[in-house]
Amino acid sequence: MNSAPKILLVDDNPADANLTCEVLATSENPAQVSTVQDGEQALMFLHRMGQFAEAIRPDLIILDLNLPRKDGRAVLAEVKADPELNELPVVIFTTSHSARDIARCYELGANSYVSKPGNLGQFFSAVRSIENFWFGFASIPN
Repeated sequence: MNSAPKILLVDDNPADANLTCEVLATSENPAQVSTVQDGEQALMFLHRMGQFAEAIRPDLIILDLNLPRKDGRAVLAEVKADPELNELPVVIFTTSHSARDIARCYELGANSYVSKPGNLGQFFSAVRSIENFWFGFASIPN
């Protein structure tokens, strides 16, 4: 990528959001991370509505599942059903290890599913792995 990767992080847990942003900010190619705390805000951001009218289009969405107002499954379904947004890669990054959640997210069009580790070092490694894959190896639409 020529410029800093742009990531929309959707997570209602401030500790997880802060840790994720910290990892992404300390990489070789620091990402420009925008954060929102619920599913409705995520969709407003992606559609550039209201307070997000000037929002940048992300290169990647990192999406938690258990969100207030509109859960991550509903956000994922809307993003993948929208012709303006459906090419955006969506990584589910959640505490759920449920086989049902994993299968459902892939059915809805998730590009990958990563369960959040409980260990801090492994959490950092998981975020770094997401970043390395999507911005180091994968080809994503402009």
